[in-house]
Amino acid sequence: MKLLRIKAMAKKEALQILRDPLSLAMAFLMPVLLLLIFGYAITFDIDNIPAVVADLDKSTLSREFAAELTASGYFTVVARPDRYGDIDAYLDSGTARLAVVIPAGFSKKLQNHRSSPVGVIIDGSDSNTATIAQGYIAAMADQYSRRLTGPGRQPLLDARARVWYNPELKSRNFIIPGLIALILSVIVALLTSLTIAKEWERGTMEQLISTPLKTSELIIGKLIPYFFIGLIDTVLSVLMGVFVFGVPLRGSVLLLMALSGIFLFGGLSWGILISIIARTQILASQMAILSTFLPAFLLSGFMFLIANMPKPLQAVTYIVPARYFVSILKDIFLKGNPFRLLAGETLLLTIYGLVVFAVANRKFRKKVE
Repeated sequence: MKLLRIKAMAKKEALQILRDPLSLAMAFLMPVLLLLIFGYAITFDIDNIPAVVADLDKSTLSREFAAELTASGYFTVVARPDRYGDIDAYLDSGTARLAVVIPAGFSKKLQNHRSSPVGVIIDGSDSNTATIAQGYIAAMADQYSRRLTGPGRQPLLDARARVWYNPELKSRNFIIPGLIALILSVIVALLTSLTIAKEWERGTMEQLISTPLKTSELIIGKLIPYFFIGLIDTVLSVLMGVFVFGVPLRGSVLLLMALSGIFLFGGLSWGILISIIARTQILASQMAILSTFLPAFLLSGFMFLIANMPKPLQAVTYIVPARYFVSILKDIFLKGNPFRLLAGETLLLTIYGLVVFAVANRKFRKKVE
């Protein structure tokens, strides 16, 4: 393998990229746009849940309890119906997701140190919001009850939770690192999936075949420019994650870039393999999106916990490289883990990249012959 031939191939590919505004836009604008769109659109933080409060007691304590809903910041009271029967209209129309019914005699029971039931009706059509709203109401009611009864007797068990790594429990802090892995998976595979197919469609592949270039030299030469584009996209994504979305970066930046390089190599090799198999740009782009976006989105642990998936799907996730890169990014961003704790994921990403590159090299040789 001669470095001079690889350099010439890389220079040729770089010139083609620079002369193609569409490729440049796809390489640099698409990651930024996707990160902005998904970063602001995807969130698991539930607040400002529209609610109605039917205060049938009309007392000072009932009004105080109703005020707790708004003060919590989790609920927005959109209406205060006077009758229990008026609640259905708000839930049926979707104007409210939750209804709180404070019964008559509420304050009298509390003043006599007796428990008073409070009716809570939750729209379960969105199970995630319903579950979270139920937890909010339960916590708020417990806090209000404790404040009324005073210190009293201390419980035998005093559980004091402390959240590490993401103390504010902001969903954005773990969504953004996963988004970076998702976007890089799609972009690098999509860019390189067009390279070989473009040569076939333009009729320039025969010229490349006639040169002294070996198969591995041709593939490496084509990968180099896109590898640097991938590194630039990684830097842009990390900067946006830290300075636009406020995600803490507690680990080593150099370690992050080094492991990102290993992931990029595997993704670029996969794109080259697709390009060799497809031989047309349209088919190659479709294969690249389907084989990267869906697995990275559904099977990487980015959106859905792998442990909750059926066993057959859990087995499939082991061949999804984004699974390991999502884990690496979260560990570096939020935990600041050193390399020794990331060695397993790094080894698997390295094996994946080398295997895919070897398959692409072998497959392309067969096509040339």
